[in-house]
Amino acid sequence: MPDKDELARHRYEKLVDRFETLMRATLKPEYRGYYGQLILSSDDLARMGELKEVRRAAREAGRRLSWKPATRLVGDRLFVLDEREVPKEIQQLAENAAAEAMDRAFHESR
Repeated sequence: MPDKDELARHRYEKLVDRFETLMRATLKPEYRGYYGQLILSSDDLARMGELKEVRRAAREAGRRLSWKPATRLVGDRLFVLDEREVPKEIQQLAENAAAEAMDRAFHESR
C-alpha cells in the first residue's frame, strides 16, 4: 500500500498536469506561447484542494510551458499569468486584434 507522502505527490503531479492542459488550451497559436492566462473561479478552487498547493502547482505548470508564472488571488478568483516580456511583433499582433475586437463591438452596438 502506498504511503501518505507518495499519494500526496501523485495528487500534486496530477494537478500540475491538469493545470498544464488548461493553460495550454488558453494559448493562441499566433502569439507563439505568449499572453498566457488562466482564471479559476471559487468553485474550481474548491475542487482542486488547498490554495497553497493549487498556486504552487499552477506555477510549476507555467514553468513547464516556459512562462514566467505568477498567481494572483483577486476576490474569490485565482489568476495565473505569464509575466514574460512579450516580443514587439507579438505585442503588435495582440494590439491589432484588440483594436479590431473593440471596433467590431462598437459597430455592433449601434
